[in-house]
Amino acid sequence: MKDFFAEAAVLLSYPQNLVRLLVRLVLAYGFAKPALMKINNLKETVQWFESISIPFPLLSAYLVSGIELMGIVFLILGLYTRMVSVLLACVMLGAILFVHLQYGFSVADNGFEIPLYYFIFLIFLASYGAGKYSLDRVIFKDGTDE
Repeated sequence: MKDFFAEAAVLLSYPQNLVRLLVRLVLAYGFAKPALMKINNLKETVQWFESISIPFPLLSAYLVSGIELMGIVFLILGLYTRMVSVLLACVMLGAILFVHLQYGFSVADNGFEIPLYYFIFLIFLASYGAGKYSLDRVIFKDGTDE
């Protein structure tokens, strides 16, 4: 039985780099619409941030919009994945605390369920890197031991 589990572990490790690529692409897609809405309506974003008591709303709007926009590009390319994942995870923590927490967990009630999932996947990428199919591997040799 021990051999069976060892063989299963090896077999299940083969698609890990495809999973990392898929996680990066899905996260980038998920950030696209909110990031573009913030960028295209920056004045309204600042007003909204101010209305929900986000500190330094003008600076925060620029930072969040910039991090999300750059994050999309870097996640797709698999470039600086660990660093950008940490920054995006911080954005997700802010979204949970300032926007979604008051509504509970359920996504149906605008709760923090989806930002929490994004946060978990971003921490996964920050911990394990972008994988084999990334510029991180090509440029920085991050992930060559896998």
